[in-house]
Order: sequence, then C-alpha cells, then structure tokens
Amino acid sequence: MADTEEQTPPQTGPVLFLLINKLETAMWLSRLFTVYCSIMFILPLLGPLAAANFYQRALLANALTSALRLHQRLPRFQLSRAFLAQALQEDSCHYLLYSLILVNSYPITMSIFPVFLFSLLHATAYTKKVLDAMGPNSLLFVRNFLNKLTANQQNILKFIACNEIFLMPATVFMLFSGQGSLLQPFIYYRFLTLRYSSRRNPYCRTLFTELRILLEHFVMKPACPAFFRRMCLNSIALISRLAPTGV
Repeated sequence: MADTEEQTPPQTGPVLFLLINKLETAMWLSRLFTVYCSIMFILPLLGPLAAANFYQRALLANALTSALRLHQRLPRFQLSRAFLAQALQEDSCHYLLYSLILVNSYPITMSIFPVFLFSLLHATAYTKKVLDAMGPNSLLFVRNFLNKLTANQQNILKFIACNEIFLMPATVFMLFSGQGSLLQPFIYYRFLTLRYSSRRNPYCRTLFTELRILLEHFVMKPACPAFFRRMCLNSIALISRLAPTGV
C-alpha cells in the first residue's frame, strides 16, 4: 500500500522540504519516472522500439525505488539467513525481485500495470506532502485528482493483485511461444508465493480465495459439462497444494 509512515511535513517551502527528506524525495522522483515510462509504454506514441525501451526503464526505475525502500525499512544489512528471511517479508523486496524477473523478458502490458499503479499510489501520498509544503490551497485540481486516486486505492490494489495472479499462466504461455525463458515461470512462482504471504498487502491472497469460490460456484451448476467440472476442480486442488502454508 501507499507509504503512510511519514508524518505531515511542517510548513516549509517545497524546495526545503524536498532537501530535508532526501531519501523520500529520491523515491518520489524515481516513482514519477516509473509512471512516465509506463505511460509511454502503454501508449506507444514514439513507436514499438521506443516503447520496449520505456518498458525496461520503468522496471529498472521500479527496481531502484524498491531497493531504496528496502534500505529504508532495513537500514542495517547483514549477511545472514535471518536478515534474508526478514527482507523477503518486505513488499519492496518482492517488487525488486519482480523487476529483475521481467526486465529482460518480452514486454507485455499486463506486467507493467503493477509497477505503474504501485508507483502512482506511492507517489500520490508524497505529492500531497509536497503540496502541503507549498500551501494548503495550492494546485487544487492536482489535489482533487490525488484524492480520487486515494479514494479508489482498494480497487486499484485488487486490480494489481489480479495482474500478479494472471501473469503466472502468462509466463508459461510465453515459454511455449518462444518469448520467455525456462526459469522465468519458476522464479515468478516464487514471487507469487511471496505476494500470497505478504503481511502488509493481503489482496493477492484475498483474490485467490474469491476466484476459487467464484469458479467452484460456476462449475457446480448443472449446466456445466462434467469433464470441465473435473478439470477445474483438479486445477483448484493443484493450486491449493502449491499455495504457501501457515499464512
């Protein structure tokens, strides 16, 4: 979810506020750059080659943001299993891994939406602080847009979780179509298990449950063919066995 840990800034000028909070400002700028590159990929105004470059830039910028956020959450690096286990519980570590998995893969729009929307949500929270530093009534049209984003945050997070889930079969499809690597589905599966186990963001786990209930309700209807019902139930059982335990 969007960063909510930083306190409301005191009434200082925007430039001074940005200089005081150097790490948060660096993450804010990298998130804005991620949003820009994502838009330029989704809307390929400069052609397909430029769009592919923007795809890589968006993921690399997101990797930088995630690394900075991880450093902020865990400032004291230790070469130990305990530190690694703690790092793997952080959402920023998940999306650092996500960016590294997909940065050299075939660019698809589905894979850029989580990066784009997370950066937009996180940048929204800090942009409000910058506007507060400028004055309580500064740029009201921007404030209204940011407030609408915040009001729809839950729906956006559910959409991100949906993309995370359906990227798993997409990586398998890309493998068989010659557009993916052999290791990518296995590494992405590890990423998905981390998202499923996330403590701060339960939307992936919640959406898995909702999809299972919806599919079970559909296949239990009398009009559903028996072979399709068996296939779906077997698939649900397989996915349930692959899900992390103890969450």
